[in-house]
Amino acid sequence: MNGPRPVYLVGPTGVGKSAAALALAERIPLEIVSADSMQVYRGLDILSAKPSRDDRARVPHHLVDILDVTQPFSAAAFRRLAQQAIVDIRRRKKLPLVVGGTGLYVKALADGIFDAPEAASETRNQLLAEAKRSGPEQLHARLAEVDPEAAGRIAQHDVQRLVRALEVYETTGRPISAHQTEWDRPQPCLMLCLRLPREELYRRIEARVDAMFDAGVVEEVERLVEAGIEQSPTAMQAIGIAELIGALRGKHSLDEAKRLIKTHTRRYAKRQLTWFRKDARITWHDVEASNSHVAALAHAIGP
Repeated sequence: MNGPRPVYLVGPTGVGKSAAALALAERIPLEIVSADSMQVYRGLDILSAKPSRDDRARVPHHLVDILDVTQPFSAAAFRRLAQQAIVDIRRRKKLPLVVGGTGLYVKALADGIFDAPEAASETRNQLLAEAKRSGPEQLHARLAEVDPEAAGRIAQHDVQRLVRALEVYETTGRPISAHQTEWDRPQPCLMLCLRLPREELYRRIEARVDAMFDAGVVEEVERLVEAGIEQSPTAMQAIGIAELIGALRGKHSLDEAKRLIKTHTRRYAKRQLTWFRKDARITWHDVEASNSHVAALAHAIGP
């Protein structure tokens, strides 16, 4: 196959990955492959900080707006579609720049995906029903008993990953973390990660959430509820959906929803950084107000 091999541009939410990718496109012939688990969904625009239509017109973006919010998605599906996009980009002699913060998707694409068998639909449906009946915290407690390592990595409200971890255990009799250890054979690749001082990153996150409310995120969630997002355990994991549905149904105020979104987003950014710090392939690049980090990224990518 001709054309340059893919390069990965990763980092926590709010650090400026999309802006850096667009700036790189002014220096290097490239197309962007989104490694964001929520930007795949049509209508989930503000909450996922999806690149604007103008930005997508300037630089081709792949794996954005490809699914309805009721459809499931997974790391395996992402890997398959991303590989197809990368083949096409390389045929055009352009650089495939994989941009995103969903660490599991990035690793699945870079290293392959561990071969845990699919559980029977009955097992999955029982676990989903339990989550709906008793809350995801109950699933998290169960997982902590059988696989404390996985429970330490998975947030209490992440129904999709909790269900997957438990169904793998119930199907194979082995923790999902054991399967993942076997899978943990990193392949050589160029992986660049953006970072900011924690205080600045959190300031950006809070400013972004405020801007989301100004941009009409409440109305976006109302439309997504009408579109059936509550039927999808995947799309429902987008930070802000459950918080705003709670406000719309009178469980708490919009101000409280905003506070929760900021808190949960900060925690997510912390988990992302923890994930990326474990990858020895990553080279770290400090985000500079002068945008000098873009030149450093371009130099790292090379001709």
